[in-house]
Amino acid sequence: MSPAKALEPIAFSPVPLYTQVRETLRERILDGTYAPHAQLPSESEMVSLFKVSRITVRQALSDLQRENLIFKIPGKGTFVAKPKAFQHLGQLEGFAEAMERMGYEIRNQVTSHKTVPASPRVAQRLGLAEGNPVAQIKRVRHLNRAPVSYEVTYLPHAIGERLRQADLAGRDIFLILENDYGIALGHADLQIDAMLADEVLARALVVAEGAAVLRVERLTYTADGAPLDFEDLYFRGDAFQHRLRIARAIPSTKVNP
Repeated sequence: MSPAKALEPIAFSPVPLYTQVRETLRERILDGTYAPHAQLPSESEMVSLFKVSRITVRQALSDLQRENLIFKIPGKGTFVAKPKAFQHLGQLEGFAEAMERMGYEIRNQVTSHKTVPASPRVAQRLGLAEGNPVAQIKRVRHLNRAPVSYEVTYLPHAIGERLRQADLAGRDIFLILENDYGIALGHADLQIDAMLADEVLARALVVAEGAAVLRVERLTYTADGAPLDFEDLYFRGDAFQHRLRIARAIPSTKVNP
């Protein structure tokens, strides 16, 4: 049975018609009925199948397109978008380490590796005196050959010099620190916010200047609790997401004396 035949007329409901169409299509996309890059029925087919107006269908498709669940190719039709890649924030691991486990092809482009004086912000995070030399490494991370993140990493100068001989284009810094240098990593503190891409980010991530970008500030510590790796990670908002599972704390019950 073709995907188009799986659709049924919208039943009477107080819920707006376009919402019902949108949710039906979303369900088909998320449960795999429509696979990534599969073509959806045409607008005229949906009008016939759902028994609704063309305006209703277009409004439903417009909502799904804003959610990046579908994309349109002029003259060819509407297609299902590939789900965004994601990384769980519940565990400390490198980007490539997480993505390769999910079957993605990863490539790193090292755009800069130099020694710079520590700014007040970098010095405070790494526990150094302002102006002390630190290594600054800039990389564009490519996921399935498309740029998805731009990373600026700061490390103690001595470690940065050792990394000049490492394969930063093909390996995560975390794995090099642990496997090659024997430095056990412990935990990381993260701060997450959103910003607009400036000229540098727009060029690196191949997005329009002013596009929304997700910024993650990450300070990674050794197992002994010493700050080691300070990073600003910038992710394309249309291509990547972070996920985190949290549990509700059970309030303590006071016992009256």
